[in-house]
Amino acid sequence: MVINFDVFYHLTRGVDVSTVQAATLVAPRQIEIRNYPFPTELERGAVLLRMIASGICGTDKHTYRGETVQYAGTEMERSTPFPIIQGHENIGIIEDIGPGGAIAHDGRPLRVGERVVPAPNRACGTCRNCQRGFPYYLCRNLENYGNSLSCAEAPHLFGGWSEYLYLKPQTAIFRVPEDLPSEIAVLTEIFAVTHSLERAAAIRRPGGFVPGDTVAVVGVGSLGMAHLVKAALMGAGQVIAVDRSAKRLALAKRLVDAHTVLVGNRGAETDSETCVQVMALTGGDGADVVVNATGFPGSFASALGMVRDGGTLLEVGAFVDMGNEAFNPAVICGRSLSVMGTGGEDLHAYAGTLALLTRHQGSIPFAEMVSHKFRIADAVKALETSLDADNATKVLISNVLD
Repeated sequence: MVINFDVFYHLTRGVDVSTVQAATLVAPRQIEIRNYPFPTELERGAVLLRMIASGICGTDKHTYRGETVQYAGTEMERSTPFPIIQGHENIGIIEDIGPGGAIAHDGRPLRVGERVVPAPNRACGTCRNCQRGFPYYLCRNLENYGNSLSCAEAPHLFGGWSEYLYLKPQTAIFRVPEDLPSEIAVLTEIFAVTHSLERAAAIRRPGGFVPGDTVAVVGVGSLGMAHLVKAALMGAGQVIAVDRSAKRLALAKRLVDAHTVLVGNRGAETDSETCVQVMALTGGDGADVVVNATGFPGSFASALGMVRDGGTLLEVGAFVDMGNEAFNPAVICGRSLSVMGTGGEDLHAYAGTLALLTRHQGSIPFAEMVSHKFRIADAVKALETSLDADNATKVLISNVLD
């Protein structure tokens, strides 16, 4: 998908808009295409974004299916406040800025017409976790575009599956490098979650991650695939992709020459067989780092079985409560394993992520991670397509299609 965004911007700039079309999730598996009033007056410091594209995340799929309890077991536990406009992996062009202007995360003033990626969350900056300098996704008053902000009240447009996205004041916003195509820049949020690997690199031996290590990723949807690519770029000696989709495994092979383990469909039919194959690829030791990115609790014990003694397991997919799966915690102690959960992307990872995508776009075909693109009016088809794990990787809802 090659798009001249300057042409796109100037052709659509200044068009009289009175209503905004958005895909609205009113209840599980019930999407309505609704029209909302165009925001003519922005609050001080707010930014109105004309959407280019928005990715469908694993969390969006969970919410669509009715699996709506997020941050389970924490002070932030909550359920989806229907109706909502989903979409938090966003890229767009600044259409308007509220009184007083707005500042990008790099400290420079934002301007109308700039192509940007906004953060999916908005932290309060005043709670104890914010004051202690914790990652912003640990804010106890966190607002999530496309997740926690209902569209029931004006200005309504708090999700990316819309023609326009309303960004509240103090939302972190990042400029997209001019030479980075939007079909790659839309992957910024999921690649920013891979700061989990950098956190693992800070763990001293026998755990952690150092160049030359083997990294296995269980579940190579778009989030898992981003971790696989990032591990390769960080100097992993071997990367192993484990998935039920032969199509996703073929993509992992093309992107970073990954070793692959197919689960089911004439591949490994049980968890134990999967672990045996990973062990065989690692000389019987297991992977130094295993990333569990399926979003389903049943894969956790299997992922533990793939990591070497003293190794590290990164859980990055279990954002939504999918219930419990029993495992013996003595395994963690007896094998001296490090287990690390990651609650989302880190704001400090965005600038580096955009630079990484820009630098390596010639050698790694990032855009191939996008398997399907749909217009807002086809949001139901987009979601149903995204649920087809055998054939879909990253699915976009886009206002600009080739």
